[in-house]
Amino acid sequence: MKFSILTLFPEMIETYSKYSILKRAVEFGAISLDIINPRDYTLDKHRKVDDTPYGGGAGMVLMVQPYVDAYESINKSENTVTVMLTPQGKPLNDKLVDDLSEFEQMILLCGHYEGFDERIRDIIKPVEVSLGDFVLTGGELPALCLIDAVSRKIEGTLGKIESAHQDSFANGLLEYPHYTKPREFRNLKVPEVLLNGNHKDIEQFRTDESIKRTKLKRPDLYEKWKASH
Repeated sequence: MKFSILTLFPEMIETYSKYSILKRAVEFGAISLDIINPRDYTLDKHRKVDDTPYGGGAGMVLMVQPYVDAYESINKSENTVTVMLTPQGKPLNDKLVDDLSEFEQMILLCGHYEGFDERIRDIIKPVEVSLGDFVLTGGELPALCLIDAVSRKIEGTLGKIESAHQDSFANGLLEYPHYTKPREFRNLKVPEVLLNGNHKDIEQFRTDESIKRTKLKRPDLYEKWKASH
């Protein structure tokens, strides 16, 4: 997948993409990142991208011209989705991540200050996505979260794509507990079922633990899962 990111702070995206799973995904060719700075599309020498709001009020508003021109400069595939990161958007969850991972290209609009001139929405008509009911300084962190989450669903990002299918929320439940060496630490032992080599028993143990953990930690998810089974 190709991610095209409109951001005033390209370094934030570039730095994160140089580490861990995302770095491997770029090197493998599973994903690519194209970073566009709306400041490069301003029409004045000061590269101004924000101004005071009509009608008064605190803060600055991102101007329509630089963002629309920057957006229209992007080469788009036939299977492209445009996402605006905003508290007003639909909450990001695993189902939405799955849906977005089906596209060939994702264009991400990162906001700042008091937000976007409304005409940016009117012209571009993006899918609006939110990390939750809180406000961040800018859209770069949500964009990186979305890039990371979607990338995990794409073949070649993880060592085994099955890892993504076993993550929390993939089946409506939280993920089961994991253990590694040593077998015992401070009188806490690895469950015996994980040591006996019986894969059927191990699978059942992990399923039971996922259900138990979800019921305890996320009763809202548990009730949804229970209603569908």
